[in-house]
Amino acid sequence: MTCLNVEKILSVGVMIACIGATPLVSQVQQTAAVPPRITLTEAIQRAKTNEPVFAASVGGQKTAAIDSYLAKAALLPSVTYHNQVLFTQSNGQQSAGSLPGLQSGPIFIANNAVHEYVSQASINETIGLKQISDAKVASANSARAAAELEISRRGLVTTVVSLYYLVTDAETKRQILTEALQEATAFSDLTQKREAAREVAHADAIKAQLQQQQRQRDLSDADVLAEKVRLELAVLLFPDPRTLYSTDPPGIPSVLPARDEVNHLASDNNPEIRSALAGLRASNAAVTSARAAYFPDLGLNFTYGIDAPQFAKHGPGPDYTKNLGYSIMGTVDIPVWDWFATQRRVKQSEIRRDVAKVTLTAAQRRLIATIDEAYSEAAAAQNQLTLLDQSVQTAAESLRLTKLRYTAGESTALEVVDAQNSNLLAETARADGIVRFEAALAALQLLTGTL
Repeated sequence: MTCLNVEKILSVGVMIACIGATPLVSQVQQTAAVPPRITLTEAIQRAKTNEPVFAASVGGQKTAAIDSYLAKAALLPSVTYHNQVLFTQSNGQQSAGSLPGLQSGPIFIANNAVHEYVSQASINETIGLKQISDAKVASANSARAAAELEISRRGLVTTVVSLYYLVTDAETKRQILTEALQEATAFSDLTQKREAAREVAHADAIKAQLQQQQRQRDLSDADVLAEKVRLELAVLLFPDPRTLYSTDPPGIPSVLPARDEVNHLASDNNPEIRSALAGLRASNAAVTSARAAYFPDLGLNFTYGIDAPQFAKHGPGPDYTKNLGYSIMGTVDIPVWDWFATQRRVKQSEIRRDVAKVTLTAAQRRLIATIDEAYSEAAAAQNQLTLLDQSVQTAAESLRLTKLRYTAGESTALEVVDAQNSNLLAETARADGIVRFEAALAALQLLTGTL
């Protein structure tokens, strides 16, 4: 009996374990099937690694930084170690100063000996206004490329934010239309039952069916739109755009910053202004570089090593001439005539400088207008949030009362359908209003450099 009881207990325990394990495995599978939730910050980071235009801007900024380094390095002396062996046909005569039978003279008078060995370290430096101006141009271009990179980043963030909130808005509207379809279906069922009971006319049932069919079409369009915006955002986020994911729903609306704070931050952190200023600095340096052609350059050369018939520190005896030594050379090239080419280059660079000045003033005016537009949009969107909430509450209450009146036979089906449409429009407008405020706030954050 004891063994039988133990077996029964074990069998019951196994059955309980099996029964209890099934929901657990199902729960694990359901958890694994849930698509990952992508936050706005994560979406922006993913887009930075996948968007080709932004990648090109990053490459351009790095290339410009290298160009600036190379231009500055060109101002410093360069060092080369030159090695050469030169053989010239002999003329059959002993060269002056050479030992009898040692080496004859070269057949070319420009060469020094039949056998000549050169092993020298050479330091070269060119000092001129053009080299200094070119370094300033490269430095300004590097600063402009950095500003252009920030402009590209903000453009990418704007695109991601817009698509992100469009995905959220599309999902919200799809949920609203799903509930609206359920409401229309319930009302259609109600009218059909009342028609069967001969309480309402057949026209009420027809009107309710038309409303139900319209909501089915609206929901189908909402599904297509939601899928389109999801794919557009997924192109920037995943290797496979068909990857399933979800976004964060809009939270509590943030507080709009003060106008003075926005003006101050936007003026200090505007990449368009920085780019225009860097372009003007590059243009001014280019004018100086063009004018530098009127002035001479100073070239300096210091050479240390061997240039002798023997590859040795000393020549053959008995004199043991010293072969190892140095030479210093200075060169000044004075420009005299170039058929007005320098004058034309100066004029060309001055024209580009004038264009850069216009670009800077236009960027400053555009910044002022953009700040006013963005702040007004955000303020208006924030002010409408409360009104939109009140409209949704009013529309929902109106729908509830109209349905009660219809059930009591005090209203028509047309009034119920109108109330349903008003409720749908109010909920859709609130969803659009939330997305509008979030997008406007993100635009302000981009202007101030906080996003």
